[in-house]
Amino acid sequence: MSKQKEEKTNVMRILDQKKIPYTPHTYPVGDAAPDGVSVAKLLGQDPAAVFKTLVAKGASGGYYVFDIPVADTLDLKKAAKAVGEKSVAMLPAKELFPLTGYVHGGCSPVGMKKRFPTVFHRSCLEHETICVSAGKVGLQVEVGPADLIALTGGSAADLTAEEKEVTA
Repeated sequence: MSKQKEEKTNVMRILDQKKIPYTPHTYPVGDAAPDGVSVAKLLGQDPAAVFKTLVAKGASGGYYVFDIPVADTLDLKKAAKAVGEKSVAMLPAKELFPLTGYVHGGCSPVGMKKRFPTVFHRSCLEHETICVSAGKVGLQVEVGPADLIALTGGSAADLTAEEKEVTA
């Protein structure tokens, strides 16, 4: 009997090559990719430690990668400020694969076709490890945030919209 070989994504191969420790996590996928909060629940992880990767285009025409907790919303003004742009806009889903090599729901800050300026929400530094996509829907990698920031040449900043307080 041969042991079933674990499927390695490009993200995992890069982490192995750079000798960065990680833990792979799989989750079941139906007809559509689940939202990030559902992924966190499926993995038994705190949603604050599971990050989604978003790609935006700046007013100058440059592309940027932002990683934020799955339950949060990217504040485009804060994102623009973090990368020194006048403004940024989310990349349309149809442009994601040709630019990055990743599909919606499987986009990782590691291993894109080209290296883009990458900014992680500063809260990542409060966690020993965070989960990001392993480059495929249904697969995540748990990695130290400092390792991810170093690997991507990234930085950390406040990127999310403030929660509006509801008054009765």
